[in-house]
Amino acid sequence: MKKIFRRGTAMLVLASALLASCSKDLDIQPKYDVTAEQVYSNPANYKNVLAKLYSGLALSGQQGPAGQPDITGIDEGFSTYLRQYWQLQELTTDEAVIGWNDAGLPDLHNLSWTSSNQFVTAMYNRLYYQIGICNEFIRQTTDAKLASRNITGSDLDNAKKYRAEARFLRALSYYHALDMYGNVPFVTEEDEVGAIQPEQIMRPELFAYVESELLAISGDNGELVNAKQNEYGRADKAAAWALLAKLYLNAQVYTGQAKYTEAITYCNKVIEAAYSLSPQYLNLFLADNNTSPEMIFTVNFDGVNSRTYGGMTFLVHGEVGGKMDPAAFGIDGGWGGQRTTKALVSQFSDPSGSTDKRALFFTDGQSLEINDISLFTDGYAITKYRNITSAGKPGSDPTKLTPDTDYPMLRLGDVYLMYAEAVLRGGAGGSAATALQYVNALRQRAYGDATGNITAASLTLDFILAERARELYWEGTRRTDLIRFGRFTTAAYLWPYKGGARNGRAVSDDYNLFPIPSTDIIANPKLKQNPGY
Repeated sequence: MKKIFRRGTAMLVLASALLASCSKDLDIQPKYDVTAEQVYSNPANYKNVLAKLYSGLALSGQQGPAGQPDITGIDEGFSTYLRQYWQLQELTTDEAVIGWNDAGLPDLHNLSWTSSNQFVTAMYNRLYYQIGICNEFIRQTTDAKLASRNITGSDLDNAKKYRAEARFLRALSYYHALDMYGNVPFVTEEDEVGAIQPEQIMRPELFAYVESELLAISGDNGELVNAKQNEYGRADKAAAWALLAKLYLNAQVYTGQAKYTEAITYCNKVIEAAYSLSPQYLNLFLADNNTSPEMIFTVNFDGVNSRTYGGMTFLVHGEVGGKMDPAAFGIDGGWGGQRTTKALVSQFSDPSGSTDKRALFFTDGQSLEINDISLFTDGYAITKYRNITSAGKPGSDPTKLTPDTDYPMLRLGDVYLMYAEAVLRGGAGGSAATALQYVNALRQRAYGDATGNITAASLTLDFILAERARELYWEGTRRTDLIRFGRFTTAAYLWPYKGGARNGRAVSDDYNLFPIPSTDIIANPKLKQNPGY
């Protein structure tokens, strides 16, 4: 299934009643013409509901590109999961600035947000919307529920696979909550529907929960399908392994206990699953990137069937402005938003892109220095995401609004770099020689030959952090990486306008976490705010 959004989801608004943090009136049961019992009595509906869970990562509501939002309190175009995830992971770092002056948006790059920031709140609400609809699907597909509805044979087997995918999607959202907010409200399918004051789980315990869920669904007896055996865009065991590797790589931050050996173990499992690097780096970010052999888990978009102002619509349109030609990106016009800072540009010895092809900068009419963030021409533009196929054809949307380009949430290049870092940090079960081989495989793709290869002496942790910037910029990893390396809030690494200063300045370590939104602190007296907010 190239694009999972082609499945109908009109009946699925009933899931919206089951959320724990997006409404303060969850004790009021909404009235629907279609009930859960009616939906789940028919096994043909299960895949449709599953489609809604996946689309929760990409779309803003029941009607594209806007009109029936999943969450309220913010412009619907801003409200999508991927758009907010990208903004919180990238605009807070050296890799991205944005020219718009919406209330709270400049605070992200300035590292000066508060518990009332609308974008911090939107991400949090989106997380719990996603967790809520996953909980309901899992609640409705227990063995007892399936038996009571006489779901048998292949329908039963499929339902169990779908439930495992829902557990993966819930674990992904809880991983993002763990990473961004730390100690958070905790609700599962075991909790009563409509509970509005869930208990708060501490970060180490949430780590253990995410770990246990991913291990359960991806082990030998796990019900996720085997690696590379699911439909494109749906989770399989390799997706769970890659997320486990990411979880373990950051375990020191989340729990105080290093788990680099475990990170290597799960990197190896992914690598042994026969993924391979895309021959061309740029092809990873084009309208036909679904054909890439490198993708492990993607957030899918379809120009006709998944219309939204968030997600990849935001990433493709937002990066285009100034003298850039929108037609070259397969879109109807640029929004003049995102650019990068000179700190990212400086990670490339040759930012022209003539040697390292990953240096996808647009410089004509753009200044390297940012004197005014609101001016699109201040700061180099990025040309990474495009609604153009590898054959040079535009995407499927005749209006050229919504791209076909999928977002690479988990891919092999990241796994190679995670493996190398875990080896350098002392994890067992890997080798420095293999780590060097993986890093040089990425650089050979970037340079087109071996001229960019490094030696063992050059393979250091500082090199890995810089290489992650070169390979993964604008892919939502940078904030997490800088925190893991102790560079996010400290004076050890500064970039333009970090902390609101032109040349950058250190800020409080409290900014390593986002705050629990003030609205939830007020609504739930069981919650304790993160330090500093």
